[in-house]
Amino acid sequence: MGDGTTSVVVLAGEILKEVKEHVEQGVSSQVIIKGLRRASSMAVNKIKEIAVSTPEANRRETLSKLAATAMTSKLIKRNTTFFTKMVVDAVLSLDQDDLNEKLIGIKKIPGGSLTDSLFVNGVAFKKTFAYAGFEQQPKSFRKPKIVCLNVELELKAEKDNAEVRVEHVAEYQAIVDAEWQIIYKKLEAVHQTGARVVLSKLPIGDLATQFFADRDVFCAGRVAAEDMERVVQATGATLQSTCSDIRAEHLGTCGAFEERQIGGERFNFFEDGAEARTCTLVLRGGAEQFIAEVERSLHDAIMVVKRALRNRAVVGGGGAVEMDVSAYLHRFADKNVPHKQQAVIKSFARALEIIPRQLCDNAGFDATDLLNQLRVEHRRGNTWAGVDFRTEGVADMMERFVWEPALVKVNAIQAATEASCLILGVDETIRNEESAQPQAPGQPLPRGAAQRALRGRGRGMPRR
Repeated sequence: MGDGTTSVVVLAGEILKEVKEHVEQGVSSQVIIKGLRRASSMAVNKIKEIAVSTPEANRRETLSKLAATAMTSKLIKRNTTFFTKMVVDAVLSLDQDDLNEKLIGIKKIPGGSLTDSLFVNGVAFKKTFAYAGFEQQPKSFRKPKIVCLNVELELKAEKDNAEVRVEHVAEYQAIVDAEWQIIYKKLEAVHQTGARVVLSKLPIGDLATQFFADRDVFCAGRVAAEDMERVVQATGATLQSTCSDIRAEHLGTCGAFEERQIGGERFNFFEDGAEARTCTLVLRGGAEQFIAEVERSLHDAIMVVKRALRNRAVVGGGGAVEMDVSAYLHRFADKNVPHKQQAVIKSFARALEIIPRQLCDNAGFDATDLLNQLRVEHRRGNTWAGVDFRTEGVADMMERFVWEPALVKVNAIQAATEASCLILGVDETIRNEESAQPQAPGQPLPRGAAQRALRGRGRGMPRR
């Protein structure tokens, strides 16, 4: 089920399909909307009531099971164990108060197998464009000082319309010398900080590249903004917009810096930073399209683990929670709702069964037979009975460790209900039949089209 996005679309479509009959029978859309919102509220309360709180002691084990459940229906199912550890490590490496998933960098390198993918406890980014002299720079450091700049370290070309008037050759030479002195002062100021790694969001020219190479300093210019932000987070550095006042507290550090070859690309690695609050996943695979699908699968798992960290309540997957809520709504509607909303609430309850039904269809099972078995089990009070893919039957999802965060289920039901109510609230649509028809090459224009075209001639000369 992933992070709930697919569930919302499937559930919203089924809700609209179930209430279509009421709309055709002339039931007011407002009555239907009130009934859906009441059923949604009852479903959310029921999920919170039956949810199980996971213990803090087994947090990592619980997160691994949740991530594995999210990957069950993905292409990477066969490598679930390998990627589960990677996903949990990635989320736990973030600041637990913020949990900003954007600080998890994902780099895709075609070639190799899926199991060649790497988890980097820090930052890794592709080698940037470099000038001559770059190969003379050292490519590996232990605990280096790192300076992060937003400064251009190259001789600036004047604008095309710039003009400098001089009367003597000496004056022209003074201007040239001043330009060189400015760039050298910047480079000396950076070198005096003691930094062994210099990164900049702006270009670092050939002069600066050779300058740093002569002094055993590594430099990289044109670093992407998101990569620079993650380097700052990982190393504790402060991004500087000037070279004149860089202090020791502005520098960052990491356990190790290294430039390595991965596949056909060279990457810069900043690992084991003491203040690291970011990480990088380097994905390998046979084709770019396949790696892109792996990235989407990992994103779903990351979002599930992130939600589980903020909310420890879990429920059984495999359609168990939807079937239990559906049975509860049917019983409640039969006993306590005597008016029109009874039919709406029962329609909502039937719509919830689309989740286990879709799971059966995806696995090639007989959905009708399994849904009947699930209804019987839930009538007997087996709350966590769900679809078992291994035995093509019904099993206890909690015992099989098919778990999902309760928050994902709550959000999916609420979002699907709101989407359905929004569509039901539309009174009518207006469509221009004339513009909807395709214009064939030999088909004449509609009546009046030529006159309208002449009237819209813009600011040309008026017709006489």
